[in-house]
Amino acid sequence: MTKEEKIVAARLKLRDRFEEKMRNTPSVADDQPQGTGSDNRHGMPKLPVGQFETEKWPVLDLGYKPDISLERWRLYVGGEVENPVTLKWNEFMELPQTQDVSDFHCVTTWSRMDVPWVGVRMLDLAALVQPKETATHIMFYGYDTYATNLSLEEALKPDVLLVHTADGQPLTRDHGGPARVVTPQLYAWKGAKWIKRIHFMAQDKPGFWEGRGYSNTAYPWRNDRYSD
Repeated sequence: MTKEEKIVAARLKLRDRFEEKMRNTPSVADDQPQGTGSDNRHGMPKLPVGQFETEKWPVLDLGYKPDISLERWRLYVGGEVENPVTLKWNEFMELPQTQDVSDFHCVTTWSRMDVPWVGVRMLDLAALVQPKETATHIMFYGYDTYATNLSLEEALKPDVLLVHTADGQPLTRDHGGPARVVTPQLYAWKGAKWIKRIHFMAQDKPGFWEGRGYSNTAYPWRNDRYSD
């Protein structure tokens, strides 16, 4: 069995394991989502409540933009997994590559629609490392020291990607290049820029903004911006 065939087989097992939980998340199962416009591919209104559409892509960060060359870039994936890995850039690019189009919703009220991405599905990366039965959440860490958390049922949705290309061009440093995470079903702070490390956890814990009053779940169609 080739490496790609092994990833496909492990991907199917993960889908079976988390399918019901994914199907019951608010970004898929909400029967009263707040927003306007025609339905997106998950059945949610295209524009979430409190958002406005823009063609621009504003730059938001912690005030530090790390400059990471492809030669120096590493992705460390470990924690509650059977096969922890450290990937160099060429190894990352050898993983199954996904082309996708999705929307980008920033908590600061703007939404950028129909962005074409190319990258690696988080689902495929998880299939590579094989999360243990004890794994329930993920923490994403950036080279800028940023961190944000996700439940596995959100992280393993098929349009959660580690992207290296946007709008047909390599992801720029301003927007988190060489690679960043995108989470179309959640506010964009859940997608770490300049991705460096992914840690599978046996329990949840807050990331940078979650520990500073932002929502732990971040559902745009529930106006879920801040913790109670």
